[in-house]
Amino acid sequence: MTTLQKSFAALADDTRLAIVEQLIAEGELPAGDLAPGAGISPPAISRHLKVLREAGLVQQRALGTRRLYSARPEGLRRIADWTNARRDFWQGSLDRLQTALMAAED
Repeated sequence: MTTLQKSFAALADDTRLAIVEQLIAEGELPAGDLAPGAGISPPAISRHLKVLREAGLVQQRALGTRRLYSARPEGLRRIADWTNARRDFWQGSLDRLQTALMAAED
């Protein structure tokens, strides 16, 4: 599985997507701050964080006995680059849809 495929697979899970969204919005956080909002156990959060780390979307930093997590811009940039590279495809599709809808109104 390529890195991009791992990224999409990791984000396909609602909990992991919520974790990444929270880290983007709030910045670096300990795992314990992620568990209460997700409504799942700390061991489950740890498993989700492992998947996100392996996909390159989250990084971990040790601060004494604490582990702090943050979103990895490089991992998220890969997804953005892939999406932007296909912008012409989507824009063309949307343009054709708009033309068809306008023709249907006439």
